[in-house]
Amino acid sequence: MIPGTRTAALTAAALLTAASAVGVTHSAQAAPLTPTCTAADLRLSLGQEEYAAGSIFIPVNFTNTSTRVCSLRGYPGVSVLDAGHQQIGSPATHSSSPATTVSVNPGQTVSATIRTNNAAVAPACRPLPDYIGIYAPASFQQVLLPYQLLICGAFETSPVQVAG
Repeated sequence: MIPGTRTAALTAAALLTAASAVGVTHSAQAAPLTPTCTAADLRLSLGQEEYAAGSIFIPVNFTNTSTRVCSLRGYPGVSVLDAGHQQIGSPATHSSSPATTVSVNPGQTVSATIRTNNAAVAPACRPLPDYIGIYAPASFQQVLLPYQLLICGAFETSPVQVAG
């Protein structure tokens, strides 16, 4: 055995044990977590396009249609699709905005924002899609919304946040 290896191994084991003990104590005192919103809890819709500084912004609205509070954290998955539901190009990237956990009360709407460039600013555009496909954060169920959004240059989404 290499000198000092046994001591290092024992020290690491002691630290892991101590960390586990602290984690158990902390989690035992933590408040219950709000369950994550499922696709069945949400109605997705797109808001009104807004234009600023050569960009186009489209709100993606997530309305809690259930009877319980649920939460969303992070970025929605967003892509554009043709009439045959085939994805056109890569999905939207994530903006540099930090993600937070948002509690969504029954009937409440929260949103994320899709951003692309105006064709006059970034003339390299994808073919015009027929749908925007959206996955709510932590969901594996895509919702297709009929929408013809010309993607030119940037294609990104912000994290979900409280609307308004």
